[in-house]
Amino acid sequence: MKSKLLRISAVSYINAKPFVYGIEHSGFLKEYSLSLDIPSVCAAKLKSREVDIGLAPVAVIPELKEHFIIPDFCIGSNGPVLTVMLYSDVPLKEIKTVYLDYQSKTSSMLVRVLAKKFWKISPAFVQAEKGYEKQISGATAGLIIGDRNFSLPEKFNYSYDLSAEWQLFTGLPFVFACWISNIRMEKSISIAFHEALKYGVENKEAVVAALQGPYDEKIVRNYLNNSISYSFDKQKQTAMELFLDLGKEIV
Repeated sequence: MKSKLLRISAVSYINAKPFVYGIEHSGFLKEYSLSLDIPSVCAAKLKSREVDIGLAPVAVIPELKEHFIIPDFCIGSNGPVLTVMLYSDVPLKEIKTVYLDYQSKTSSMLVRVLAKKFWKISPAFVQAEKGYEKQISGATAGLIIGDRNFSLPEKFNYSYDLSAEWQLFTGLPFVFACWISNIRMEKSISIAFHEALKYGVENKEAVVAALQGPYDEKIVRNYLNNSISYSFDKQKQTAMELFLDLGKEIV
């Protein structure tokens, strides 16, 4: 590393708060800069080398030249995740158009993989812009990711949890984002970063207590403990590789 300052981009969603808490409160990392971004911005900063490490959507991996996947931790799920959802007023077979959330390429790729390989439907996919949620009606569905989902489910006739659908399709968990580095970190820094992430994941109750926001504490606690799976184990690695392989077939 040219500098001791480690530049980090983490996702701004609730699901990444344990990681952020660990980085900010563990004391293991002494010199770092941290930005909180939507997933697509994390990916862009990693690609442009604006940061050294990013909690980036896994779909960006094929676009990176030299990169190092940091082991052990990720943003994953094993079954319903609650915050990566396809909403519609009509059943899957009647959907004609799908708005793709601009905030994450991974989720956009996932809905296209499921449509082609599992649901066997061929809607038109449209890259959405801010405010697209209001255009979900009739045969026009929309992919919505992130914390917005906690206040949306009652507004539409049908909702499809993409992580749950992926598990029905493959029998595997899903990995939405993992920690990726542009640099080969010194061992001491790598250990410190790992310990910071571990500290956050092991102190989710402190994370819940520290969160300030509009969502009920019980909902957040259940989400962090039961919907999000932070261990980047072999089964998730297998799932990620399968997803990236299937993504190559999507045109």
